[in-house]
Amino acid sequence: MPLNLLKKYNQLLELAHFNERQRDISLRGVFDRDIADNPHFKFQEKTIRPIKIDGEPALDTLFSHLTRRTEENEDGIKSRTIYDPKRYERLHWIWHLVQEKEAIKIFSYKDRFNGRDVIRTYLFDEKENYVIVLEPYRSTKDYYLLSAYYLEEKYGGPKIIAKKYQRRLDEVY
Repeated sequence: MPLNLLKKYNQLLELAHFNERQRDISLRGVFDRDIADNPHFKFQEKTIRPIKIDGEPALDTLFSHLTRRTEENEDGIKSRTIYDPKRYERLHWIWHLVQEKEAIKIFSYKDRFNGRDVIRTYLFDEKENYVIVLEPYRSTKDYYLLSAYYLEEKYGGPKIIAKKYQRRLDEVY
């Protein structure tokens, strides 16, 4: 399992041969090293924080967003219970990309969310079809890390982000 701690940017984590418990331990090790226990986890000198949801530990919520996809059951209830290999095998890319070591597109865009306009900052790795979504913190100069995921062609992901990039705001928030 320590092998995944040695993986570098644009290599994929190797988890397919693990059982669920081993996969959790391996992913949590990468998550803790790069995000939860990393005092330097910042983007452009601004601290990146997990978003808080009532009744749930913030880091557990963030870990879930970074490793699982949302599924809707037959009653229309959404949950994040299904591990998403395209998300979790790229978990270690987040730390690399927030350090801006690659030629990535960084932009802010006004998204419509729950009937209101919300400014979000995107770190878009066009070469690898990967995006990190940050939301500026309301009261300080920090960020919430909302999600990070692989942009799948079948869902139109690269096209959606490309359109947002074309309509980006003049400044990065």
